Amino acid sequence: MKTYVLLLAAASFFAACNNADNSKKEGEGEATKITPAAPVIKEESVVYTDGKDTLNGFIAYNESTTTKRPAVLIVPEWWGLTEYPKMRARELAKLGYIAMAVDMYGKGKVAEDPKTALEYAMPWYKDPKAAQRRIEAAAAVVKGNAVTDTARLAAIGYCFGGSMVLNAAKLGSDFKGVMSFHGGLEGGVVPRKGLTKAKIFAANGEADTFVSAEQIATFKKQLDSVGAAYTFKQYPGALHAFTNPDATENGKKFNMPIAYNAAADTASWKDMQDFFKSVLK
Repeated sequence: MKTYVLLLAAASFFAACNNADNSKKEGEGEATKITPAAPVIKEESVVYTDGKDTLNGFIAYNESTTTKRPAVLIVPEWWGLTEYPKMRARELAKLGYIAMAVDMYGKGKVAEDPKTALEYAMPWYKDPKAAQRRIEAAAAVVKGNAVTDTARLAAIGYCFGGSMVLNAAKLGSDFKGVMSFHGGLEGGVVPRKGLTKAKIFAANGEADTFVSAEQIATFKKQLDSVGAAYTFKQYPGALHAFTNPDATENGKKFNMPIAYNAAADTASWKDMQDFFKSVLK
């Protein structure tokens, strides 16, 4: 009986040792989990010029890394440099870009109503080359930032801004790609073969009453005629200004057929990310 008890105790001892060794080996084989550092978004107000005009732009980027990164310009809606394009700049910064919201009107001027917004916007529709110079003045600023990869530059625009970036692309501005969110397609610029180099993405609300089927057909035909690389996509049920959360309230306030559409906003933002992964690689 004594022998049996001693053997049982020895077996228990070795089993315990083996279990301890196994647990140690399992622990040793596990990789240490490292949680990526959260982005630290740096925001800068920048003063620059276009001719005699003083402009107040807004830049955002993740300062937790010093890696050079692509730059994206943001040309605002006809309201001007409001909080909305600044919010988009911050979101782009979180995605790994350096983003600059462009001041088209000068001194950060914004419009409080559609009548004023139209007065501010019309000169740029009438003179697309002047609008191109204004956008390129902002491009020069963001290219001068130490974290910018100057070989990878893109632009996005909303409504009025969408028309402006499409025109800049047609006029030969040095962007890898431009994306228009619910922008007008009749920008007054006809693309030219060999001049229009940037890849183009036009995100349009299917229910947008400001953009007619005829305008869409002409837009596509002109780009096809010069062999331009472009994507035109319609978002079901989306009205004009579908990406801006303030659009619904503004539509009611000013009796305009505009409204926010969360599904179209999410889908078009995802499409933008895929587009930039392709053109800014």
